[in-house]
Amino acid sequence: MRRLFGTDGVRGVANIYPMTTEIAMQIGRGIAFLVKDMQHETRIVIGKDTRLSGYMIENALAAGICSMGVDVLLVGPLPTPGIAFITTSMRADAGVVISASHNPFQDNGIKIFYGDGFKLPDEKEADIEDLIFSQKMAALRPVAEEVGKATRIDDARGRYIVFLKNTFPKQYILDGFHIVLDCAHGATYGVAPHVFEELGAKVTAIGVEPNGKNINHECGALYPQLMAEKVRDLGADLGIALDGDGDRVIICDEKGNTIDGDHIMAMCAADMMKRKKLKKKTLVTTVMSNLGLGVAMERMGGKMVRTQVGDRYVVEEMRRKKYNFGGEQSGHLIFLDHNTTGDGILAALQLLSIMIKRDKPLSELATVMESFPQTLKNVRTSHKIDVENIQEFVKTRKAMEKKLGNDGRILVRPSGTEPVIRVMVEGKDDKTINTMADELCELVRKADALS
Repeated sequence: MRRLFGTDGVRGVANIYPMTTEIAMQIGRGIAFLVKDMQHETRIVIGKDTRLSGYMIENALAAGICSMGVDVLLVGPLPTPGIAFITTSMRADAGVVISASHNPFQDNGIKIFYGDGFKLPDEKEADIEDLIFSQKMAALRPVAEEVGKATRIDDARGRYIVFLKNTFPKQYILDGFHIVLDCAHGATYGVAPHVFEELGAKVTAIGVEPNGKNINHECGALYPQLMAEKVRDLGADLGIALDGDGDRVIICDEKGNTIDGDHIMAMCAADMMKRKKLKKKTLVTTVMSNLGLGVAMERMGGKMVRTQVGDRYVVEEMRRKKYNFGGEQSGHLIFLDHNTTGDGILAALQLLSIMIKRDKPLSELATVMESFPQTLKNVRTSHKIDVENIQEFVKTRKAMEKKLGNDGRILVRPSGTEPVIRVMVEGKDDKTINTMADELCELVRKADALS
């Protein structure tokens, strides 16, 4: 039974269990214990997004790590993929990200990378929980000259900017492109505008004035309407909306039409297939991806493999089977040939290179995939609910699945980061799937009220 870690690290309201400074310090000690190497000086990178609570969590984590005799490298606000890059680039033993990703500012979280830039697997997170709750570290505190120290890395942003620019084909420049860029007042605000401008684009940047409380607030990848409206008003070539920690991206074309992760994956997979760069002709995605993406992959002569929801599970499958491209409908795109985790800026650069190569607007390139109608609805509950124990819900869902047949599907799952049940219905008719989703959501609400 997991007590701290969810599908993407530890997450919750800052200063309320489990996202307290006390737990953060213990997590820091646990990470240090896990990676400490007696043969050399062990170092752990800590980065964060722009949340107000990031300061206190950062100091608590650093204190815990140093108390175990391990050094800390502080990089300040930097996108999650940037922290993964810095961790590997500086040959650190682990990297820690303080961020609640797309959640509102009052939430925060802790995500952990190994020295190779990949997120800790479930079993290692369980080991950290065991270290914390068993008090195994209590008698292992070093003293005197054996405690760790903290050092600030002032040029981390610059290093990451250079890395990103080097993932863009050297023969291409972005002269003539007008990009609307929404950084969600998050971790990419000091990175993304420089990347696209230095490659030659005209950038209209929004969401670049973080104040600790406005991260993800009606902007960024979760609210692409703002970006799309700006693109239409200015006649820009495309819009790029990133989330608070920069590991996901949503795009809009020159007409202001929103393009989600599925369509971005379809365009990038098609390009990689033509260049014979898509390993095993396979795209890895999750159960949330649209049926239309699988149809598009089959038409290209490739195939699609699904995992459970969570970019870490996509990456684990990619590594296990030696695939090199995958992602999520929500906009996590993982190009393992370039980085070890989802990277919104990197993904946008890959898409821009395809636009240059094909010399076509984004609206035309996006026709490589046609989506089946799909609706996703969330039901916030007062406590954790297992829908499989709701007899009426299970009976109704089975009847709906029979009616949809092979032309649709229903996916119901609890959120891994908040008390929410997500209901996704996919099929050929908008009205039918929305009616089904509403009925299932109402059954969840009814069960929540009665329990």
